[in-house]
Amino acid sequence: MAFLRLGSKSEAFHREGQTWQCTSGLQSDITIEIGEMSFHLHKFPLLSRSGLLEKLIGELPGSDLSPCVLPLNQLPGGAKAFELVAKFCYGVKIELTSMNVVSIRCASEYLQMTEEYGEGNLIAQTEGFLNEIFSNWTDTIKALETCEEVMPDAEELHIISRCIHSLAAKACADPNLFSWPVSGCTWNGICTRSGLKTQSSLSDDWWYEDVSFLSLPLYKRLIQAVEAAGMRAENVAGALVFYAKKYIPQMNRQSSFKNLNTGATISIPTESDQGSLLEEIVELLPVQKGVIHTRFLLRLLRTAMILHASQACRENLERRVGLQLDQSSLEDLLVPNLGYSVETLYDIDCFQRILDHFISIDQAAASPSPCIVEESHDQLMEGSRHCLSSLTMVANLVDSYLAEVAPDANLKFPKFQSLAATIPDYARPLSDGIYRAIDIYLKAHPWLTDVEREQICRLMNCQKLSLEASTHAAQNERLPLRVIVQVLFFEQLRLRTSVSGWFFVSDNLDSCQDPNAVLKNGGYRQRGGNMDDMRERVFELEKECQNMREEFQKLRNKRSWNIFCRRKSHHSHVKDCKW
Repeated sequence: MAFLRLGSKSEAFHREGQTWQCTSGLQSDITIEIGEMSFHLHKFPLLSRSGLLEKLIGELPGSDLSPCVLPLNQLPGGAKAFELVAKFCYGVKIELTSMNVVSIRCASEYLQMTEEYGEGNLIAQTEGFLNEIFSNWTDTIKALETCEEVMPDAEELHIISRCIHSLAAKACADPNLFSWPVSGCTWNGICTRSGLKTQSSLSDDWWYEDVSFLSLPLYKRLIQAVEAAGMRAENVAGALVFYAKKYIPQMNRQSSFKNLNTGATISIPTESDQGSLLEEIVELLPVQKGVIHTRFLLRLLRTAMILHASQACRENLERRVGLQLDQSSLEDLLVPNLGYSVETLYDIDCFQRILDHFISIDQAAASPSPCIVEESHDQLMEGSRHCLSSLTMVANLVDSYLAEVAPDANLKFPKFQSLAATIPDYARPLSDGIYRAIDIYLKAHPWLTDVEREQICRLMNCQKLSLEASTHAAQNERLPLRVIVQVLFFEQLRLRTSVSGWFFVSDNLDSCQDPNAVLKNGGYRQRGGNMDDMRERVFELEKECQNMREEFQKLRNKRSWNIFCRRKSHHSHVKDCKW
């Protein structure tokens, strides 16, 4: 820690309770009162160094019987700062450090201790020492922390802004650009905690913990300063994540942060303070996509709900999650419902809003701008493929989410339908995921009407079901009969297409006259064996198609017989009633 020694005389003051006495042997002729503390001093040493004290002492009524009393309750730094000021006026040894220089600088400015009242006065001494401190990282942080005690005066003297500018410049500097050895605290005053190191061993997050001890207003200004200085958005986001985890205990309930050992006791803020802090951090987060992990954004969103943060804060987080929804995982998106009127286990409305944000952004990105006329076709195609890939990932995520929430008996049909319909059909290469979600929902909601069952099944494209899903759907009694017929029809159409394709290949092979051409074009060296394999495959496909027809006929007869039995029973019941 940097320090500056002033004065040469030995200690000339002693304290008795709330009173400071000068031991020079001369009777005190003025008493300075600051709060509950009294300083019994002499006029001459004070007025010879301070313009304000010279003025105030000159205005006091003269009296030889009792010492004058002068209150200085507005002095920055209070009695603690004035003690050092008084010792300086008497020429007693004092030591300026990063922990007291700010308050003494503000007090000396208040007392007008300029060079007019003696060369090397306290303003000049403290100002010179401050400039020395600004070259040292650790001392600058300590000085900035002490600005809290004299905030208005430190602000007026631009001490806070100079501290922040110094810290921002050092945080943005690349240690690899310098060749100074790092040992202890030799590189810009940065302690490395582990003996000799080189600058290349300093990671991008070396400054996170040091500045995390600042209060929120000062920390906010520092973050804005490092952003203005050109720091990478990823590093800014990392610092904010560190700060949030440290001061918002609600963030740490679902995970452990082993690297968060600060070595100091931190008072836990109230939930109201945590909510305000969270809102401020959300406003400071960089807007660029991908610089903050989606998992952390969703944890922020959950915490915002728990702490009842403002609606604007929650909407901000939902938009940020929606911007990079394709990077999310199902586990993180299952946000518990914390509303007063809890209907469903998970907050379906929140996920719907997040999904709507993603779709709106995806549509805006996919639509070509009329202003861009020079963009090449390849660039447009590349952008379209990227958008479709992201949309497909989100489609799979939505299908998995629907399957997870479908067993909830309180999940209303309109909500399920709206959420599933948000994803366009072209975004699902296969309909297996949405079919699975629909099947689970139908099983958990057996009271749905036939019309609702028809509507919910329109959410899937039967042509995009895999063979395994088609086989399951064809035997699924929870599906409407029309849907089963569609599944069987498209499966039969698929089989016919496959059979036609095999016959087309077979005809081409038969029509080929030159065996050498066959070898060159297709590499078929065992033509007879290949023909047998194809015929066998065609036979298998025909047999499978016949089995599916028989299964469908059995299912249709079974349902017809059940309907007949119900009608017959109802008819008999009506006759009994007539009797």
